[in-house]
Amino acid sequence: MRVLVACEYSGRVRDAFIARGHDALSCDLLPTEAPGPHHQGDVRDLLGDGWDLMVAHPPCTDLAVSGARWFAGKGDRPATALEFVRLLLDAPIDRIALENPVSVISSRIRRPDQIIQPWQFGHGETKATCLWLKNLPPLTPTEVVDGREPRVHMMPPGPDRWKERSRTFEGIAAAMADQWGELGAVQEVLW
Repeated sequence: MRVLVACEYSGRVRDAFIARGHDALSCDLLPTEAPGPHHQGDVRDLLGDGWDLMVAHPPCTDLAVSGARWFAGKGDRPATALEFVRLLLDAPIDRIALENPVSVISSRIRRPDQIIQPWQFGHGETKATCLWLKNLPPLTPTEVVDGREPRVHMMPPGPDRWKERSRTFEGIAAAMADQWGELGAVQEVLW
């Protein structure tokens, strides 16, 4: 499958799909942290390039309800962020997963199809992650573990806090690649 991982600088989801034999490309305005296929630039330039699947991680700064108390001072930024989410969800790609924390996407566009936690995929942490899905099944938990701590939420303030909080957990990336990557193999058999 040709997989576009939108708004990802870490390379975690991209690399999980590559490890399973898929043609995956990450795209972000930032350079990638991990060597691999990466387009540094605007994802809008790539949306019509014939992808089979897109996993999108739009910036949550102007969407997450955890920052709702600052919405009044953000001007048009939340509306612009929602327009970007709509653009991603309406992209000409057959299968789309859009990931974000609990956010205004739920009330302004539609409710998520699934809410997952890192502890369902081998990480002893809590961080509710919403998935809006198009032609994709919900993820099935792969390794439910104890030790459910809110480490991500408890990070001290700092210049890189947003980067640390935005990285996809490896277990979730692996589940995406294993479960959604298999859909491409099923499609090939059917054709």
